[in-house]
Amino acid sequence: MNKHRFSVLDRSEVIDEVREKQFDLIIVGGGITGAGIALDAASRGMEVLLLEKNDFASGTSSKSTKLIHGGLRYLKQFEFALVKETGMERAVVHKLAPHLAVPEKMLLPFVTDGTYGSFSTSVGLKVYDFLADVVKKDRRKMLSRFHTLAAEPLLNKTIVEGGGIYSEYRTDDARLTIEVLKTAHRYEATVLNYAEVTAFIEEEKVSGVKFKDHLSSKEYTATAPCVVAAVGPWLDELLQRQDKSVKQKLRLTKGVHIVVPHQKFPLNQAVYFDTPDERMVFAIPRGRVTYIGTTDTEYHGALDRVVTTQKDLEYLLGALDRVFPHINLKKEDVISNWAGLRPLIEEEGKTPSELSRKEEIYEMENGLIAIAGGKLTGYRQMARKVVDEVQQRLDMPHDVQCRTSLIPLTEAPFSDYGVVQKAVRYYEDLVEAEGLDRYYGWHLVSTYGSNAAVIWRKFMDQEEQTEEQLVKSELWYAIEYEMVSSAVDFLVRRTSWMYFDIPRVQQYADMVLQTLTECYNWKPTRVKSERALLDQIVKDATTYYASEKP
Repeated sequence: MNKHRFSVLDRSEVIDEVREKQFDLIIVGGGITGAGIALDAASRGMEVLLLEKNDFASGTSSKSTKLIHGGLRYLKQFEFALVKETGMERAVVHKLAPHLAVPEKMLLPFVTDGTYGSFSTSVGLKVYDFLADVVKKDRRKMLSRFHTLAAEPLLNKTIVEGGGIYSEYRTDDARLTIEVLKTAHRYEATVLNYAEVTAFIEEEKVSGVKFKDHLSSKEYTATAPCVVAAVGPWLDELLQRQDKSVKQKLRLTKGVHIVVPHQKFPLNQAVYFDTPDERMVFAIPRGRVTYIGTTDTEYHGALDRVVTTQKDLEYLLGALDRVFPHINLKKEDVISNWAGLRPLIEEEGKTPSELSRKEEIYEMENGLIAIAGGKLTGYRQMARKVVDEVQQRLDMPHDVQCRTSLIPLTEAPFSDYGVVQKAVRYYEDLVEAEGLDRYYGWHLVSTYGSNAAVIWRKFMDQEEQTEEQLVKSELWYAIEYEMVSSAVDFLVRRTSWMYFDIPRVQQYADMVLQTLTECYNWKPTRVKSERALLDQIVKDATTYYASEKP
């Protein structure tokens, strides 16, 4: 590894690398699974190319519940191995990026005629702690009815009988993906967004790809003895494009989340509660908002545009009314939403909620390796299994093993969450000293970790220290360091404002478009298409459609 290579994703340099390198592995798909594979393979010494047809994390990996969690509900399905693996992975991700895997105490209330009772909650949480090897201070704590209502006074006093507290970790899924990709790039992986694979090169076996760079409209060829598809919900489409006889691998389900101002739903802490149809729903405070999710319904619509329906909204509001009756949230209280797909492995006879979240690795007749299923939390272990197979194919030494559990996800990582909290307070004070809302100090650290310092230096170099200049400094960082190529890249996946701070999107969208236009010298046709895309994304994040085909 070139230890002086920093996490600067420069598109022109990446294109040069595509032209010059001979790769060992080509990865199709720039979500968390593909990113994890790229980092694992590159850190083992492989020459890696990752191609994503849209922006990094633009599919499932920016639309999850945004939790690094072990899947408590999978205990009901007796998936102990999955709970154990993903539960233990939480601690690993927290160690590697403590600003992105933030400890979150969950309150699990048990209610009259609910799915969980006192005994089952106690036993379930104890088994969960054991399987996930939870440290003593974070292990489950059972609460009486009085203490449950004291912990969260908004709960329905007429049905709550008690509760349990257990530990999870909140994350920003898109930011985690970006940081894994930047770290892979530090290990000399070549990663490129807006690069769509249009064909596989086959000489008996797959030996490379042809792809189109959508930003330049140029076409390229790259070769490698191993090609992996980590395309999530698009797997069946990709495989059947090659061979229409390939049996469907996936069953897609849709998950929807809604966001309300925290003042409208002022939770003391995160709550995980059951519904009359025996599903589980999270309500999680985050910064200035509280978000609620998720649904779990069969999906047969368009893969590239997944929207929230009126039925989805009504389901989540109805679930809240039962457990938090005095909040009385209405449609007009909801400020934004997101909808994403789960690429679950097909299992006949099971409902969406019963389908396993385990992953499957497929080896196709033409040599293509494909992976599907799995959970955000388990991305590192999924990557390890794929790269082990690639390593065997490449006949690499067996003593070169996965070591991603030891690789921090920023150049200057915080040592632990205590240091993160100190950094938050430090930046809150800095921001306040410039006459700005302390909230932006929290935002900088929770989004960028120690790299908040890079943005702050840029901000302080400006003639004026205004809120707009701080946003411009973030945008500069995203362009220079994170291969942002459109306004949506920045407003959705680099900052998450589209979901969690949509007033900022509405306030600064024009400035972001103008800055990008000047930076990239966009022609009027490109500016028009960018505006249309941004308007559509804003509409989808604030609209509840009559059907899944708007």
